[in-house]
Amino acid sequence: MKRHWWKETIVYQIYPRSFQDSNGDGIGDLRGIISRIDYIASLGIETLWLCPIFKSPNDDNGYDVSDYRDIMEDFGSMEDFDELLIELKKRNLKIILDLVPNHSSDEHFWFKESKKSKDNPYRDYYYWKKPKSNGDPPTNWISYFAPSTWEFDDNTGEYYLHLFSKKQPDLNWENPKVRQEIYDIMHFWMGKGIHGFRLDVLPFISKDLSFPDKTEDNFDGNFGRFYANGPRLHEFIQEMNNEVISKYDMMTVGEGPGITPEQALDYVGENRKELHTIYHFDHMDIDRDPYDYYGYKKYSLIEFKQIVTDWDRLVDMGGWNTAFLGNHDFPRIVSRFGNDKTYRKQAAKLLCMFLMTQRGTPYIYFGDEIGMTNVPWEELGKYRDLWVFDGFEKHLKKGGKKEDFLKNLKHTSRDNARTPMQWNNKKNGGFSEGVPWIDLNPNYENVNVENAENAKDSILHFYRKMISVRKGNKTLIYGNYLDLEPLDENLFIYSRKDDSHTFLICLNFSDHCITYQSDMLNQRSDVILCNYGMRNSVSTGKIEFEPWHCLLIKISRS
Repeated sequence: MKRHWWKETIVYQIYPRSFQDSNGDGIGDLRGIISRIDYIASLGIETLWLCPIFKSPNDDNGYDVSDYRDIMEDFGSMEDFDELLIELKKRNLKIILDLVPNHSSDEHFWFKESKKSKDNPYRDYYYWKKPKSNGDPPTNWISYFAPSTWEFDDNTGEYYLHLFSKKQPDLNWENPKVRQEIYDIMHFWMGKGIHGFRLDVLPFISKDLSFPDKTEDNFDGNFGRFYANGPRLHEFIQEMNNEVISKYDMMTVGEGPGITPEQALDYVGENRKELHTIYHFDHMDIDRDPYDYYGYKKYSLIEFKQIVTDWDRLVDMGGWNTAFLGNHDFPRIVSRFGNDKTYRKQAAKLLCMFLMTQRGTPYIYFGDEIGMTNVPWEELGKYRDLWVFDGFEKHLKKGGKKEDFLKNLKHTSRDNARTPMQWNNKKNGGFSEGVPWIDLNPNYENVNVENAENAKDSILHFYRKMISVRKGNKTLIYGNYLDLEPLDENLFIYSRKDDSHTFLICLNFSDHCITYQSDMLNQRSDVILCNYGMRNSVSTGKIEFEPWHCLLIKISRS
């Protein structure tokens, strides 16, 4: 297996608006990140990922870009960004930026020109279609953030396509000028000294130009599968690789809605000359109703483990994985995959061990390293995400009740992960001297970095230890993966093995005490790390699991 830095790195993702405010306006910014670089470096990670920092009117918190070569005023200036690069380089930290190639803001120069007339030179930078004979939109497609993917323009009498908000018109990648614009933007930022890109909803850039209506036969409720993998997608990505990616020692990670394990190798196969990595959504959709994304449904650990195994096979076939459980688009991981009430500390550590022992590049979302949780809000007005309010309208139109929607938001809202970083128990958790753009989680008085630094058994210190263990053991990066108990409803037991070492990872995803016997364990088996202290003996081949108990065990071969 070929070794690359982007396989061995650990990525720390920051939502800039919520990380650290430096000027008291209630919004996190670049200078705030600069002030916290030593903390970031102390985690042991090597790569920073920033959610969009480009100029934007913020209809979708930066994922609606109005100028790809300028910095959002809320976040600071290009000089601030240049200083951030300098400070990161001093600490041997790399940085990747979030690029949005599928759509721009409707306030971008390209779209403003495109709207002026049908013969404007920028008209074909976007998808424009005539109404149906009765005046209806060209298709019955549903937007992620609106009832329809089509918005009528009075000036030219046509509809434009937007898979997301009506303020996020889709770019027409069929137009070679659009593709070259994106490639030039990538060159611009690489020239400034960044190390790669996370590519937002990349599978959507190629459309079926016949624009078929969705029907029961072709639509299973999953927008990702319906909008992804258009007929020219891989042609476009290969062109991007030839024009940009192949020119640099860089890292690319494509957001992968709609991609199945069977399709993944087409994106990241070594011989494909497309992307380095993608991150999939199979485990992120596991508790969602595809026809009601804010609807919550239960899932089993067996389902979860099968998804992990299915995607791990990608590595055996010549690709590479990512290991993540949360980001800016999903709830907090300890609330979603763990127990954030009775066993928050133990569950957060277990999830860390899971991430750091997977065969793929691990991603940590800011705040997970101190066990930040979902919010307990009871009022709709507390939320800021446009997806919440569009979802609420759709919920009511279906005859749903407000109280049910609010209850589901505690499990599913993206705002759960967008509340400010909890630095200490002082004003606004140390995030800002002003009024934060979104309320803090009220548990910041107890759950914060300062408290975690001062507690020897904190989640934060466990993250640092686990990161160090991964970095010091190539077996945990490249070694083979095998699920040893795929049908166990509570335990996730798997091995990582290569010619040099064997590790056994034992995770109890339950509130129960469980006894487990393994033939792999012997008197020389060494517990490397455990979230219940190091009192555990496995010399008898037996593990007495506590609730949300995790152990990383090195198996002796002699």
